[in-house]
Amino acid sequence: MSKLEMQQCVLGQVFTNCYFLKNKETGEFEKATWDEALDLVASKFMEIKKKYGTESLAGFACSRSPNEDIYMVQKMVRCCFGTNNTDNCARVCHSASVSGLAMTLGSGAMTNPIEDITKNADLIMLVGSNPEEAHPVVGMQIRQAVKRGCKLIVVDPRDIGLAKKADIHLKLKPGTNVAFANGIMNVILSEGLQDDKFIAERTEGFEELKEIVKDYTPEKVAEICHIDADDLRKAAIMYAKADRAPIIYCLGVTEHSTGTEGVMSMSNMAMMVGKLGREGCGVNPLRGQNNVQGACDMGAQPNVYPGYQKVTDPAVREKFEKAWGVKLDPNIGTHATDVFPKAITGEIKGLYIYGEDPVVTDPDTTHIIKALKSLDFFVLQELFMTETAQYADVILPGVSYAEKEGTFTNTERRVQRVRKAVTVPGEMRLDTDIIIDLMNRMGYPQPHLTSAQIMDEIASLTPSFAGISHERLDSEEVHGQGLQWPCTSKDHPGTPIMHVGKFSRGLGWFYPAKYVPSAELPDEEYPIILMTGRILYHYTTRAMTGKTPELMEIEGKSFIEMNIVDADKLGIKNGDKVRVSSRRGSIESTARVSTKTSPGESWMPFHFPDGNANWLTNAALDKYARIPEYKVCAIRIEKA
Repeated sequence: MSKLEMQQCVLGQVFTNCYFLKNKETGEFEKATWDEALDLVASKFMEIKKKYGTESLAGFACSRSPNEDIYMVQKMVRCCFGTNNTDNCARVCHSASVSGLAMTLGSGAMTNPIEDITKNADLIMLVGSNPEEAHPVVGMQIRQAVKRGCKLIVVDPRDIGLAKKADIHLKLKPGTNVAFANGIMNVILSEGLQDDKFIAERTEGFEELKEIVKDYTPEKVAEICHIDADDLRKAAIMYAKADRAPIIYCLGVTEHSTGTEGVMSMSNMAMMVGKLGREGCGVNPLRGQNNVQGACDMGAQPNVYPGYQKVTDPAVREKFEKAWGVKLDPNIGTHATDVFPKAITGEIKGLYIYGEDPVVTDPDTTHIIKALKSLDFFVLQELFMTETAQYADVILPGVSYAEKEGTFTNTERRVQRVRKAVTVPGEMRLDTDIIIDLMNRMGYPQPHLTSAQIMDEIASLTPSFAGISHERLDSEEVHGQGLQWPCTSKDHPGTPIMHVGKFSRGLGWFYPAKYVPSAELPDEEYPIILMTGRILYHYTTRAMTGKTPELMEIEGKSFIEMNIVDADKLGIKNGDKVRVSSRRGSIESTARVSTKTSPGESWMPFHFPDGNANWLTNAALDKYARIPEYKVCAIRIEKA
């Protein structure tokens, strides 16, 4: 069977009743019945569990699927595999936000609604985010805010579009966010602009932080960050004096080996000037995939059940054991980014992935492929014949968002309904039905539930979702608006702004972060820093956008942005083919020469298979969230 035929089959475009099993002798996929596929998957996972123990299995949920699907995946991993080795793709994008904000504020989510931080703000501090490309609706709203007179501070290593509209652009060196934040706070304290009342009444740990930031003078920070000391002073004073000033950030803060400390530094800045728990303020991560917030909310993480309830808390665990009728693992599981090294060493033997494509999205592609090949058994539940699918032993075809009922949770914690729009002819099955059938085959008596019934189960176990149901979301009361969690009862209106009057953890915690350089820095052999990111025309792995000819015509091939100074030294002109190499791999791409990046720095999108930046990126992990350092690695660029 050709790759195209397999794609069509999985999509239900030609055959709607085929489920692929890999022939071990030929390496080719062959069609099977649902019973054959599900029986094999269940028996193989249980065989591995019996032979090697529960910790030899892991399962990842899909951040583009409904909350109900994600909930069932993590439930399957915990109740059938017997482990907390469950995760989702937030591990490689915003796990630092979840971890960092939970530690400092008590809740790992955006504090304020988008409309509030773009319409009610006097000043916006945009850090490590290019929303015009990665979050274009938010980008448009920020442009409109600036047009209305809102001040804008952009903190970004590149000349992004919004930098042209900014009052100040701090074009800092990649990987220096903590130093930048400490420098801002140094100025705030030296100018006496801190909110002493807020600090005294609502926070703890201030004295320790104060002791650290006193060393981060504007001059010292300017040297570390490669920015102007006076611009840093101006930015700090503008932010502190503004009445309503949100911090908005994205992956330029999180995707570092010190990503969690970068996030906590954003919290530190906001707490120091009392800009939390009120309108037009807060600390606001822009989440990426349509339900990456929901994937975290639903407990597809190794350390928490749905609603961020800790797996190590005996009372919480007892509640879920009673509801699910099974003893649960009391230990924190393995993070997704640690699963792959454990697969290579043989500690992880079986892996179930629902709707993710780590071969394209995860750093150091070579080690991801090696990990997948090392597994005894690998199952993928997917819509498309992705790069990852080619390494699977079984492919279970699911259905798209337009073919099912459910809910998504967007970046501002707003839970919204998804409704079935089409029915594809054939024997395609709901993803939740596939998961439930597997659970029953693995010996767990899971009744078949509708999406609405699954949400009712979620609400019964998750205090922050207690007031959310399909019935209520469909009601005249909230129809079309959704509800923002925490929504703790059936008559609770939802919570637009977090931490009003009191932080979720009680007192906000000033985390004492010191600047630590990135895990890999340029040297003589690899003299240029590489950053990665997204472009407007494509979404993550291009599984969908890459099938749109018009988008591919606008932007369809790999490229690398490099500074004109570096290009001149290397004899490279705009449009030249170049070879880009790191300690992990080598790819070919096309040079785009400008001053968009600073000398010694470069940038690539990761969307394109003809030159995927993740063959180059470094899998160095943050100590808290285990998020990889996509934004800084050392490369060499040569004329191809």
